[in-house]
Amino acid sequence: MSVRRRTLLKVIVLGDSGVGKTSLMNQYVHKKFSQQYKATIGADFVTKELQIDDRLVTLQIWDTAGQERFQSLGVAFYRGADCCVLAYDVNVMKSFDTLDNWHEEFLKQANPPNPRTFPFILLGNKIDVDGGNSRVVSEKKAKEWCASKGNIPYFETSAKEDYNVDAAFLCIAKTALANEREQDIYFQGIPEAVSESEPRGGCAC
Repeated sequence: MSVRRRTLLKVIVLGDSGVGKTSLMNQYVHKKFSQQYKATIGADFVTKELQIDDRLVTLQIWDTAGQERFQSLGVAFYRGADCCVLAYDVNVMKSFDTLDNWHEEFLKQANPPNPRTFPFILLGNKIDVDGGNSRVVSEKKAKEWCASKGNIPYFETSAKEDYNVDAAFLCIAKTALANEREQDIYFQGIPEAVSESEPRGGCAC
């Protein structure tokens, strides 16, 4: 019996406040949707295990607050990311217009080894609202934006209706896994945080 390799992948979800980042994560991980809106303070993450081919993958999905004032949280949350998910609300033009800012902010904070090939994925959320009659960002416009950023994969989703959420996150996991394989060599030689031989307990402070 072959030993399966377990891989931890860090995924960052970015976008304006209220576009449904937390709802998408909760729908994917817990299959729950809440009508109540609660702003995420700072950052939070959820984990989900899945199998891709012969790999056991744990997705660690980070949700950073959309409010501008939290952008300074930056570096600690972004570093080590394997994929960045950009989310906007198809019914709110401003949330689409700020995607450029989020894209740049991520590259600046995360400082990936190769910014031009770092994997991003775009999610256009809330396509269920008003039966699609109130949407202001067309699929064509979103795809043109993706093409201008190096053909980023694009999914239209509804966290509320659980539409396309699993498919989007499976693509995210596969994209992150491909990137992580390329980065393996980059992280070799980083020492473990705590050596097993060190005594447990006993605080130095």
